[in-house]
Amino acid sequence: MSNRIKITAPASKSYLQRALAVSLLAEGKTVLENVSWCDDSLAAKTLIEQLGVTVSEDNGKLTVVSNGVKFNNNLFSAGEAGLSIRMFSPILALSNEKVTFTGHGSLLKRPVNIIEDALVQLGAKVKTNNGFLPLEIQGPIKAGKIRIDGSLSSQLLTGLLITLPVLNGDSEIYVNNLKSRPYIDMTLSIMKAFGVDVENKNYEVFYVKGNSKYKPATYNIEGDWSGGAFWLVLGAVKGNMEILNLNYNSRQADKEIITALQKSGAKVSINENSISVEKGKLKAFDFDATHCPDLFPPLVCLASQCEGVTSIKGVSRLTHKESNRAEVLRKEFANVGIEVELDGDVMKIKGGEISEGIIDSNNDHRIAMAGGILDVISNGKVKIRNKEAVNKSYPTFFEVLNNVRRQFSN
Repeated sequence: MSNRIKITAPASKSYLQRALAVSLLAEGKTVLENVSWCDDSLAAKTLIEQLGVTVSEDNGKLTVVSNGVKFNNNLFSAGEAGLSIRMFSPILALSNEKVTFTGHGSLLKRPVNIIEDALVQLGAKVKTNNGFLPLEIQGPIKAGKIRIDGSLSSQLLTGLLITLPVLNGDSEIYVNNLKSRPYIDMTLSIMKAFGVDVENKNYEVFYVKGNSKYKPATYNIEGDWSGGAFWLVLGAVKGNMEILNLNYNSRQADKEIITALQKSGAKVSINENSISVEKGKLKAFDFDATHCPDLFPPLVCLASQCEGVTSIKGVSRLTHKESNRAEVLRKEFANVGIEVELDGDVMKIKGGEISEGIIDSNNDHRIAMAGGILDVISNGKVKIRNKEAVNKSYPTFFEVLNNVRRQFSN
C-alpha cells in the first residue's frame, strides 16, 4: 500500500552484547554484521577492548580480533547494562588478577548477590558493597557443579554458559525456576554459531563440556524485537506500518508482541524479513509476559487503546529493571488519564482516552519510548521528561518517531 509507513528496526542489543562477549573468547578474527549502537552495546564493546581485543568498524560491519582474554587493568565498568554486569562477571573471574567491576545509574541499585554466590561456588573470592556494586572479584574459577536461582533473571546463566566451556574440566549448572527462557535459547544459539555446544536438560540442568574452543565466525546481528514492538503497537493503534529487519523465526522473547497484537484484533502480516500491522477494532486481551517482561511498556500502550480491561501477567519480573517498572507504569499512565491497576502478579489496564499530561521516564528507556508512542496517538500533547533515557537501547528513537509523526499527518 502506498501510505504504509516503513521503519527499519535497530540491531538487537541482546544479540550484539552476547556476540561481543563470545568474540572475545574466540581467538582470531570475528566479523559481526548489521551492527548499530546504543549505550548498553557500547558498554560491552568497551569491556572487550579493555580485555585485549581490537575492534574496528566499517559501515555497520564490526571486525573483532582476539588473542584471548588479557587483563591490562583491574577496573571495569558495565555502564548501566544489567546483561553486561552479569555476563562479564564470570569472564573477569577467569584470571587470578583481583579486579573491581562496577557500573552507574540504576545498575548501582540492582542487587548482585546471585553473582557473588555463583562465583564463590566455582572457587572465586568475591566482595560486594552490602549486596550491591562494586564487585571485587578474584579468580580463577574452576569447573564443577553449581546451583543458581533463575527466577529473577536469566542473565547470570548466560554469563556462566558462555564462560564455563573454556575451563579445564566439565561443569554442570543446576537452575531453579528459570524465567526468560527464550534469552537462554538465544545464548545457546550464538555459542553454537561459534562452535560450542551445551546440553540443555529441560532448562533445569546444563551440561557444559570443558576445554572447548570458540571458533571465530562471521555473524549477522538480527533486528531488535524489543524496540520494534513499539512501532508495531503504533501501527495497530494509529494506522499502517511495516517494520523491516525483524525475523519472525527469531529466538528473541519479545517477538511474542505478535501474539498480543493478534489477540487485540490488530491486522498483522508476517513477511520474510518484516512485519506489517494495520489498525483494527481493538479489544481488551489477556497475555502472559512472564518470559518477556520488557514487553510491558508497549503492551500497556496497546491496552490503553483497547475497549475493555486488559490483563497482563508477569508483574513480579518488573521490580529490578531500570525503574520499578510496574509502579512507574501505574503512576505515569495515570498522569495522562489511563488507569493501570496492580493485582499481585497481574497488571490490569482500562482502555480510554489519553489526555494531555507529562510522563517522566524515571530514567527508564522503555518508559520514555512508551511516552513517545502515547504522544503520537493522543489528541493532546504528552510531554516526556528525561527522554534521553532511550540512549540505553535506541538512541535514534525520537528522531524516527518525529519522522513517523510527520508521515501520519501528511
